[in-house]
Parts: sequence; structure tokens; C-alpha cells
Amino acid sequence: MEYEEALRLVSDTYVFGNKIDLENITNLCEQLGNPQDKLKIVHVAGTNGKGSTSTMLSYVLKHSGYKTGLYISPNLEEFGERIQVNNVPIPRDDLTAVAAKIKAAIEVMVANGLTYPSQFEIITAMAFQYFVDQETDVVVLEVGMGGRLDATNIIKASEASVICTIGFDHMQYLGDTLEQIASEKAGIIKENGDASIYCGISDSVYAVFKEKADSVGAELHRCNASDIKVVSYGIDGQVMHYSKEGSHFDLGDFIVPLLGQHQSFNTLNVINTCEILRSKGYHITSESIKEGLASTRFTGRFEIMNKNPIIVIDGGHNAEGIASFVRNVEDYFKGRKVTLFFGMLSDKEFDKSLQMLVGIADRIYTLTPNDDRAVIDTAMAAFIHENYPDMPVKAIGETVNIVDYIDLSNESVIYAFTGSLYMLGEARTSLTKMLGSK
Repeated sequence: MEYEEALRLVSDTYVFGNKIDLENITNLCEQLGNPQDKLKIVHVAGTNGKGSTSTMLSYVLKHSGYKTGLYISPNLEEFGERIQVNNVPIPRDDLTAVAAKIKAAIEVMVANGLTYPSQFEIITAMAFQYFVDQETDVVVLEVGMGGRLDATNIIKASEASVICTIGFDHMQYLGDTLEQIASEKAGIIKENGDASIYCGISDSVYAVFKEKADSVGAELHRCNASDIKVVSYGIDGQVMHYSKEGSHFDLGDFIVPLLGQHQSFNTLNVINTCEILRSKGYHITSESIKEGLASTRFTGRFEIMNKNPIIVIDGGHNAEGIASFVRNVEDYFKGRKVTLFFGMLSDKEFDKSLQMLVGIADRIYTLTPNDDRAVIDTAMAAFIHENYPDMPVKAIGETVNIVDYIDLSNESVIYAFTGSLYMLGEARTSLTKMLGSK
């Protein structure tokens, strides 16, 4: 099998499959010898913040001396970003080798009359197999969608479950109330396990997790917002302070490169998870936490790609994410408007997102994300023109065209990209080439 054939094994497969349950991933993993049962896993679910939280955790565990797997989605620029060991994306040769194993297993499944797995099920099986092949000590495993019926939830146990924010997303699959959505995400809480719970959720949503935990004999560790504070922040990063009575860690002030006030609560969730792992015998120290957090790199999350002029990209792919993006623009660029490049998927409440975005933009260029669910750039521009007639708007087609609308000599402009991770990856690639040639 060649590398391009390995990618086609994924890209030519339907994303969600014919049904959302654990039957296909169970059959596929059984053909592989159930690699997921050979791994120690920290399982991460939530509406937003999963990627940042998972990535920070992986850096901390790596700096604590553990060979650490990381599984996240989607990728921005290269497929290998989804499957990493010690924060290094899976090399092409390794991806090709593991894809060959998955393909052979699928062929046996189909020959036995079983259903062909979905794209996400295939990628998840690839990750499990690769992490076993690499003899990882621990894996940080991000849920794709929901939790209860997500392919990652084939695992029988976890070192810790981690719950991030709960918001409205994928309602057609997860439910249309926060409590229903939380019930799906609570599905990752394992029997007699431990779960770190994000501090910003409501009491009614927390009650859903508590009911699940009580039913399986698990213990919840709810983050307390008062345990962390932002000491200072700027476009180069943030200084935070953690202080908790009875903590295993004496962190004092520490640096987090990821920007945005919401990252303080994600960081708190990471440290809270480390408290759980430390109590289970993991050798995590104050120094390894500080070193891991300070070295964290996660592209596409309020990432400053250029300072003069400022170019910022952010994967705010739903209304909650856009709200965080808008707050960050107001915090970091006080009183200044942005030239906005925007593209979003049709199932992501783009109308609600635009209500927030028009307040920080002086003009909007619309783009079409690389996904079948995308709102076409011309349709998005027409929607903006009809609903916000005073906002200058222009549809610019393919993402590669952004270079024609950025003037690197004009340092007074702030260029901002948001709306969909499927647009952001292509934009980042184009911007990297543009900035590298200036």
C-alpha cells in the first residue's frame, strides 16, 4: 500500500456511516485483536475545548516522562496531525503500514457479511493500532462526537474521563437541550472511574454527570474556577496562577502559550486531571506540568500567525466557539475592528454566529469550507448583505484566493479567520506560504 492509497482508505469512506453505534468499531477492533484493550487512556469529551485540553494534557504527560499518544480531530493541514506520539504526527510510512492492517481487517469484515465501517471508525482503529505498535505508556483520546456512542467509547476503562464545555452542537444526533447533550457525553464515565468536570457548566448539567457517575460507582472531580486566575496576558501568551487547598502541586505562576480567557478554564481542567492521575501513581510533578504547559503548541486556536500586520486564525466552528473568538478579539485588540474572513458549515448556527461577528468586523470576506455541509461563499455573502446591509461583504471563492485580499504592508489592519476548521486548515497553509515569501 502506498501513502496516497492509505489516505484514500479514509477519504473515500462516508464520515458517519449508516448508523451511529459501537457495532462496527467493535467488529473492526476484534479483527485487529482489540488493540484498545492494551492501552491506558485518558478520555476527553465536550462541545468545545476538547482539542486544547487534550493537547495540553499530552504535553504534560510527555514532559512527565511518559511515551504519550494523542488522538484528536479534525486535522488542520495534514492528516497525520490526528494521530501523534509525543506530539509528533504519525510519519507517512507508519500511516501506510497501519492503514494496510486496517484494510485487511475491513476486507475480512465485509467477506463475513459485516457492515463496512465509517471514516471516523477507520481512523479511530488506526490510532488504537498505531499506539499499540508504538508501545505508548498512555494515550489522550479525544471523542469525535458526543461520547456514549462515539467510536472512541469502545474502551472498557480509562485512567480518567475529562469533560470540557457543554454547548449546542450536533443537535440532530445528541439532543436539543444541554441536559440531553450532557447525557450523551456522560457516556464516557466508566465504572468505578474518575472524571474531571469543567468548571463552567451549570448545576443542572452537572447533575446529569452526577447521576451517571452514581450509577456506575465513579467519582466526579469538579473544577473550581477560584483555583486559577490569569495574572497577565498578551499576544505572546498568558501567565496564570494555580492555587488549590490540598493540591499535589505547588505551581505558583506559570506560562500558557494558548491565547484566550477560556483557556484558563481548559488549563484548570488539565491540572485537575493531573491531580487525579497523580493520586493513581502517575509521576507528574509541578515542574513537568509547568514545562508541559509552556511548551504546548496547538495550531488554529486563536493563533497569531503574524504581528505586523496582525493575522489571527481561530477554529471557532460553532456559536459557543465564535462567542469565545469575539471575546478574545475584544480583549486582545481593544476597540479595533477586524477584516474578517469567514466560512461555516450549514449545521453550525451560522446566523447566530454572525450576530456576534458583525460587531467586531469592518468588512467580511466569505469563503467556502472544504466540506459537503459548507455554506457556499456566495450564499453566505448574500445572507450577510440581506441581514446586515451596512456591512461591506464580498464572496472570494476558494481559500487560496485570500492572498489577494491581504496587504502585508498595511500594519494598521487586523486580519482574522474563523468559522470552520475545514476552512481554517487551507487558509493556514496559504498564509504560511505567503508569510514565508515576504
